[in-house]
Amino acid sequence: MTDNPDTPSLGKGELAEPLRRAIGDRYLTYALSTIMHRALPDARDGLKPVHRRIMFAMRELKLAPSGRFRKSSKISGDVMGNYHPHGDQAIYDAMARLAQDFNMRYPLVDGQGNFGNIDGDNPAASRYTEARLTFIAEAMMEGLDEDAVDFRDNYDGTLTEPAVLPAAFPNLLANGASGIAVGMATNIPPHNASELIGACLHLIKTPDARDDTLLQYVPGPDFPTGGVLVESPENIARAYSTGRGAFRLRARWEIEELPRGQWQIVVTEIPFQVQKSRLIEKIAELIQTKKTPILADIRDESTDDVRMVLEPRSKTVDPEVLMNLLFRNSELEVRFSLNMNVLVDGVTPKVCSLKEVLRAFLDHRQEVLLRRSRHRLGKIDRRLEILEGLITAFLNLDRVIDIIRYDDDPKAALMAEDWSKKRARAAEESAYVSPLGLDSEGELTELQTEAILNMRLRSLRRLEEMELVSERDRLMAERAEIEDLLDNPEVQWSRIADQLKETRKALGKDYEFGARRTLIEAAAEAEDVPLEAMIEKEPVTIVCSRMGWIRAMKGHVDLTQAFKFKDGDEGQFAFHAETTDKILVFASNGRIYTLLASNLPGGRGMGEPLRLMVDLPNEAEIVEMRIHAPGGRLIVASSAGDGFIVAEGEVLAQTRSGKQVLNVRDGVRAMICKPVQGDHVAVVGENRKVLVFPLDELPEMGRGKGVRLQKYKDGGLSDLRTLTLVDGLSWHDPAGRTRTEADLSEWLGKRATAGRMAPRGFPRDNKFT
Repeated sequence: MTDNPDTPSLGKGELAEPLRRAIGDRYLTYALSTIMHRALPDARDGLKPVHRRIMFAMRELKLAPSGRFRKSSKISGDVMGNYHPHGDQAIYDAMARLAQDFNMRYPLVDGQGNFGNIDGDNPAASRYTEARLTFIAEAMMEGLDEDAVDFRDNYDGTLTEPAVLPAAFPNLLANGASGIAVGMATNIPPHNASELIGACLHLIKTPDARDDTLLQYVPGPDFPTGGVLVESPENIARAYSTGRGAFRLRARWEIEELPRGQWQIVVTEIPFQVQKSRLIEKIAELIQTKKTPILADIRDESTDDVRMVLEPRSKTVDPEVLMNLLFRNSELEVRFSLNMNVLVDGVTPKVCSLKEVLRAFLDHRQEVLLRRSRHRLGKIDRRLEILEGLITAFLNLDRVIDIIRYDDDPKAALMAEDWSKKRARAAEESAYVSPLGLDSEGELTELQTEAILNMRLRSLRRLEEMELVSERDRLMAERAEIEDLLDNPEVQWSRIADQLKETRKALGKDYEFGARRTLIEAAAEAEDVPLEAMIEKEPVTIVCSRMGWIRAMKGHVDLTQAFKFKDGDEGQFAFHAETTDKILVFASNGRIYTLLASNLPGGRGMGEPLRLMVDLPNEAEIVEMRIHAPGGRLIVASSAGDGFIVAEGEVLAQTRSGKQVLNVRDGVRAMICKPVQGDHVAVVGENRKVLVFPLDELPEMGRGKGVRLQKYKDGGLSDLRTLTLVDGLSWHDPAGRTRTEADLSEWLGKRATAGRMAPRGFPRDNKFT
């Protein structure tokens, strides 16, 4: 086999592989790293690596809850240098969040200084703040010195860090978590720790408990900022059983009575993770844009507690209607999604149910208990071995002293001596019987010998010997208990239950964060209140210029008077309306935009550009502007002579972008939008030919190009109107007089035909009006 001359030669240490496989393998490595080491929490302790490393580093700095504070810059620096080689700002931000009582249901860091607030302000720089652990964080790490969990090397192999914390309570659900990985995400709301522990105790007692049963202990999330959960029990149950769902969370509010029958609404709790300052700005914007016409003002009177004051427009406003309007239009109500995607064993991501998450925590607690028990058993065996040697020395004190005093190598001599017979005689003389035995040769071990040689002279008193015997008996009893625990799962779960009960007592109602904060209520769906019902009905005159400047003047003014416009501009539309009316704007691009008369600028000045209120392109022109008539119908047509009928209810738009009704393209423009009145349609082309045909020949559509109205060889549509055939066709002549053609038989025909020349005296501009 010969080498391909086109293949480049590889140097030492180089490897050739297909680009697709190389990129795929490396991206998969990156994705797994993001999932496991950054975005998803561990189901056992509920922490991500950065949080775990922060807490462990603070423990190494001995920042106990009862100890002193240390500068946050020192903490983030140690975390970055020893365990988490990323930016110190990212580490500080993560630590600051652990100290924020409005983000963490049970804060794990006790912060001193400015750690941010519910308004959304950032924490002060790390050099200005200090921190230490809370007692909850200390409980999370209880047992690290007792081989409770595995340790792994840090990033450079110079230190070790815990792979997971022992976790005395289900922190994953208690404090919640959120994160976005590659191709997956997680979002878990906070819960009440006492309720979670109650569910764990039930799960210990009944391992095959159903998810519905656990909801008797955990009725729903418990957010640190309180609020009211208004989700239905069915949806809550479905979310916890599948691990996916959403919860509706509302602000908590109350009515505060004022003198002379006045009242105001006070919001005392806002939804979780909603910035108060941003919420107030949003509501103020709603007031300014008149989207909440029954709300007059909002004030922020908050100090340490939240206090937002909402003033109604009048005392006759229904508070429930006002709040429901705000719930729909602001973040006073939010939907908090649930996606319990976690690492069930520290490695495998899985969307878990409530039961599975609690089960993972309990299994972890069992493993921690067994490891701590085995570690304690090893400590006891080592101490008992030492005690055996010390008791042997006390029983043969003279011989031990003689060896130490005269032998050149007392350690070797003590280990070589056969103490079995000497001990037996001494035991008979002292009536002492030891359950401990020496090895098969009756010799002391190296550990026992070192303990004897290190013994102080003051320890040779008789009282010390009695204390050794008492300690021996106590350790033997403890050893028996541990062996019983290791052999009996029922004893293990009983011990775990006792530990959880102690934790629940510490985190109960006496603890400042213990009581449930979020109320759970069944809120009925609010009925939609028409916007017109919230607006005071007043007459206005709407004036719009040809350049699109619009205003609403108070009252019904004389439409024949001269209105002021900007230089180079002139009037195009002027009509009477009410503040409760909706205004339809038909543009040459075939879109219909909806305006609220109550939201139009006042009559002082020249008004405001219509293009600031709706997304009307610069190249589009305003063709028609009229009041929306509920239940009515409109006839729309293009310059090419295509059109159709559309119901007015179909053209109302809810957004600034309007609603596309008449499709136009290739230089064709929309030019007619008139109400349907009568039974026939009269059209006139630019060629002055008139055609009258029955209205029922036009289709009623919601959107489209329409059908051909009149046939043209040259030019296009000039004007269109609907009429009642028996009344004839009317128009205004150049002198302003009304002319009527009663007999229209000459112009009657089928839709899409050419028609006949206009009647004598028909306007030269080819317009019916």
